[in-house]
Amino acid sequence: MKIFIGAGLLAASTALMAGCHGGGSAASAVETAQARVVESQQREVPVNVRATGAVHARETALVSAQFPGRIQQVLVRAGDTVRAGQTLAVLDDAAQRAQVNQAQAEVKAAQSQQAAAQTDSSLAASTLGRYRQLEAEKSVSPQEMDEISRKAEAAAATLDAVRAQTDAAEAQERSARTMLGYTRLVAPFAGIVTARMADPGTLASPGVPLLQIDQAGALQLQATVDESEIGAIHKGMKTQVAVDGASFANIAGTIAEIDPAADSSTHSFLVKIDLPSSSQLRAGMYGTAEFANGVRSAILIPRSAVVARGSLNCAYVLDSQGIAQLRYLTLGAPQGDLIEVLSGISAGERLVDAPADRDLAGKRIEVQQ
Repeated sequence: MKIFIGAGLLAASTALMAGCHGGGSAASAVETAQARVVESQQREVPVNVRATGAVHARETALVSAQFPGRIQQVLVRAGDTVRAGQTLAVLDDAAQRAQVNQAQAEVKAAQSQQAAAQTDSSLAASTLGRYRQLEAEKSVSPQEMDEISRKAEAAAATLDAVRAQTDAAEAQERSARTMLGYTRLVAPFAGIVTARMADPGTLASPGVPLLQIDQAGALQLQATVDESEIGAIHKGMKTQVAVDGASFANIAGTIAEIDPAADSSTHSFLVKIDLPSSSQLRAGMYGTAEFANGVRSAILIPRSAVVARGSLNCAYVLDSQGIAQLRYLTLGAPQGDLIEVLSGISAGERLVDAPADRDLAGKRIEVQQ
């Protein structure tokens, strides 16, 4: 009886151990999945200086009055195309016309005085000539000769003074006509009206802009570059520009001008980049320029291997046994179809490519050809 019970316990123990062993084998089984596999690479990538700014016309003019006056007409609106010399606005010119009329009257009076002085001077010169002939014939006294000579000199001096007065009157007339011309504000060059800051009836003051005109033609990106990076760029250098709102990603630009002095408050330089002509580019658009500044070593992976988990970037990295592990990454700048990894992956590691929405963590990856 005792032998039977011992044998039963031994059999039960053997069965239990067998069951436990069988359960452990099932738990250790690893699920497999097929996927494409790529490898992280260490490469030399360009070092770029990035600068942001706005698109501007190569030349911009702020049109303002030369003297105070009330605006009678504004003949253009924002968006209008204008030609060089076209009248943009007209000021009240009553005072200027009165000055022109007064100047014209003074010119006429001076010219009349000059004509009379010219006659007197000519007569005095003729008389002096006759007296000199008489003096040669000993027919006139020295005293009479002196009197005639002095009269001729006085007439000539009077003529010179009247001529100076006439010149001054004519200059005053030209000045008055110039001021009258300033009552018509004209476009300094062909372009587009980008801003209208006044309407008829407004009192115009010198130096206060009434209109803004952007020159027609190609535009510029005016970007700021930090003083620590200004040494990497130079005039004539080619650069890639991306402009928000333009359908094409990269625009070839050329550095046209670098301000010689930095802004003391921002410690940055203004750089002007010529852009090619395009109907898609408009003044005021925001743009970013990149300037090449050597190369550096970086770890790159295909952008398709990156998966998003909420606001975090991740990738499935294979261990030595080919099992995928979800690893969080810190990414840098894109390099075409690749992207730089700042932390999370070393060079030469294998990653799952294009995992989509599959959860591959802990699964053995069979390489899909």
